Amino acid sequence: MTQEEKKLYIIGAGFAGQTIADDIKRKKVFGTVAAFLDDDKERIGTSIDGVSVFGPIADIASILRFKKQDEAIIAIPSAPVEKIRKIYEVLKKAGVPKIKILPGISQVVNGSAHLVQTREIDPLDILGRTPVTISLKESLSYLRGKRVLITGAGGSIGSELARQLLSGGAERLYLFGHGENSIYQIDRELRLLQSEGVGEKATIVPIIGDMIDRAYTDYIIGHTHCDVVFHCAAYKHVPLMEENPVAAIANNVFGTKNLLDASIKHNVQRFVLISTDKAVEPVSVYGVSKMLCEKLVLDAAKKAHAGSDFMFVRFGNVLGSRGSILPLFMEQIKNGGPVTVTSRDMERYFMTIPEACSLVLQTGGVGKNSESYLLDMGEPIKIVDLAEQIIKFSGLEPYKDIDIKIIGKRKGERATEPLWLSQESPQKTAYPKILKLKNLEYDSERLSSLLEALFPVCFCTEENPAQNGVFRNKEYLTDILCRDVPSLKKFYEENNV
Repeated sequence: MTQEEKKLYIIGAGFAGQTIADDIKRKKVFGTVAAFLDDDKERIGTSIDGVSVFGPIADIASILRFKKQDEAIIAIPSAPVEKIRKIYEVLKKAGVPKIKILPGISQVVNGSAHLVQTREIDPLDILGRTPVTISLKESLSYLRGKRVLITGAGGSIGSELARQLLSGGAERLYLFGHGENSIYQIDRELRLLQSEGVGEKATIVPIIGDMIDRAYTDYIIGHTHCDVVFHCAAYKHVPLMEENPVAAIANNVFGTKNLLDASIKHNVQRFVLISTDKAVEPVSVYGVSKMLCEKLVLDAAKKAHAGSDFMFVRFGNVLGSRGSILPLFMEQIKNGGPVTVTSRDMERYFMTIPEACSLVLQTGGVGKNSESYLLDMGEPIKIVDLAEQIIKFSGLEPYKDIDIKIIGKRKGERATEPLWLSQESPQKTAYPKILKLKNLEYDSERLSSLLEALFPVCFCTEENPAQNGVFRNKEYLTDILCRDVPSLKKFYEENNV
């Protein structure tokens, strides 16, 4: 069986579908475009560059005979989630062996689409709400000709920001991270996308390093002459950070402090911190670390050069991030179950990674100095409901083919995560899904005193030698945090932590 014998059916005969078909014909190695499938009555029965358009999709798919090497590519980037879900169900029922999809419209700039952008469909594409549509070309105009540095560029959020930034016309993209494998992967992916005509020809520069190294962080910010910083790097796994609280504070808090100090010193024009709902009345060391990062950004904004804009953007969970429940559920299903849920009451706000990143990039352009922003996450979703949907996506029946097991809450977890404090009074902005928060700042003296108390727990240097029993002392560290953060103290007391 040769690759040329593979038949490809493109779902959607619009501009995106047509450009995908052109791409396939040009490359000549991925198979033959057998037909377009579409619901548009004006297109059905026509021919596009020699390829017939059949439809409606549900009717025609049911009578086609698909072979095991055939594929369907859903190329309707503007379609709502509900439509994608229906198309997926039709194709699965018709026996299509492999279904791929072109990503959302936010990543398909000016109608251009490329085969390299397609990927196998997954639960993200048919779960949740329809993402808000943002014109990247327009919203990224503020980055044209700029040098942009992304910390944590190998992570889920950082790597998606990098993909979308290819379309922004930036002069350089600096991919900063301390995991060489993840930085290698996103560097390689971006270069492949560029070679296939995706985005513009920004120079891509991978940088391996650690923000905890203050001198190195200062060196990198100074020598890259970056104009804009998107700060995504953080240790994020709540139970893991409860076991390693010193590492959480050292990396998240002091790493951010180093980055902010270097950004002010070297006149970075825009600094955007990625924050989390776990920073709201935090009940975990990770949550406290991110709350302190928010306070650090607001404090740094007061010291920033005139014309600079330092801000943070807070949002809830993103579907599909590394270490999150979606990949875990998929792995558990693959292994035959059970799917584990900590509590039937557990619920979270969710957004897809591409939508969150598009909104972050837009906020980075319209946000002002010393302001706080929140992404509108819609309504929360019960985790057990999400587990059931993912099992069904896999073609199985919950509680029959795959069981769902309740295992109890882990360290640092609560049933619900608030997105804001009542005092923060979220207000709508002129931009859909972007809300502005009222700042709740620490005064500089309080912040400075807290960091001074935490520093000897995290670091031992010639200037700051180890104090008696303080260095790496988890109990001492959490005691400091509990004295400063009432919500953490209350949660620990109530849960006998």
